[in-house]
Amino acid sequence: MQFNDLLENQSIDPETVLVLRHRPSEPKLREVFPWLAAERPELFNAYQRIQTLKVEKSMMRASYVASFIGHESGKGLFVGLYRRGRWRPLSYEAYWRMRSSKDLRKFGHGGFAGEREAIQWFNLRLTDCYSDWKGRLVVNWPPPERSWWRWAGRNQFAVHAIHEESLLDPPMPEWDKLDLTWNQLDVLPSNLQAALRQWRGIYYIFDEENKKGYVGAAFGQDNILGRWLNYAKSGHGGNKKLRKRDPSKFRFTILQRVSPDMESQDVQRLEASWKDRLHTREFGMNEN
Repeated sequence: MQFNDLLENQSIDPETVLVLRHRPSEPKLREVFPWLAAERPELFNAYQRIQTLKVEKSMMRASYVASFIGHESGKGLFVGLYRRGRWRPLSYEAYWRMRSSKDLRKFGHGGFAGEREAIQWFNLRLTDCYSDWKGRLVVNWPPPERSWWRWAGRNQFAVHAIHEESLLDPPMPEWDKLDLTWNQLDVLPSNLQAALRQWRGIYYIFDEENKKGYVGAAFGQDNILGRWLNYAKSGHGGNKKLRKRDPSKFRFTILQRVSPDMESQDVQRLEASWKDRLHTREFGMNEN
């Protein structure tokens, strides 16, 4: 079966469909790109709504955009089929004033670099076509792989697999291998959120800028997830020494998981023990 067969089954002419296989060049953005597609679809769409001049001209002729992610060599992971609406010019200043552009920039996105006076901002509206296959449908990407955009009608994209579960959610790491940046807290995939909501224990925040650490404890409602989302929102979680720091330089790890029925005073005792052993009161960012 070919992807074009799926389009024709929906009465969509493949000649009108521009197929994109996204693989951001920025390492940090590439790492979280599947998370954006799954959890922040508005940011994923914002990424593809601006294009290079050559792709702009093709997008103006297209009726639809089929979006894929280059999740492995020679393959494309389906995200959605978008109907192309109107477009409008956007200046460099206007582009970087947009909230979505600022959010993407946190992950190193270059966006509109200013080589042109204006760039076209396309209205791409997600359709319901094969929406159940988001993150599950995988197609073969015809060579050369570096040609990341194609017209559907001029190419063949053989269906490689339709998986039971979405591949946009990463495999769950072991708790002691987890290492997240502050910016990543805002786009955590659902399976990782679910695990962190169940886990309670002692966590560690490392500041890459001043090379100091902070030890905290998480228990009660939403456990570690609740505490970390608090940092994602405020940047400091109410801690005085963290208020003075740039949260984009923070990394979050777990030092110790504890039983879900451990008494709060016992969790706090372990927290104090970790502060003593890591000397985060004398040389870190813990005040007490």
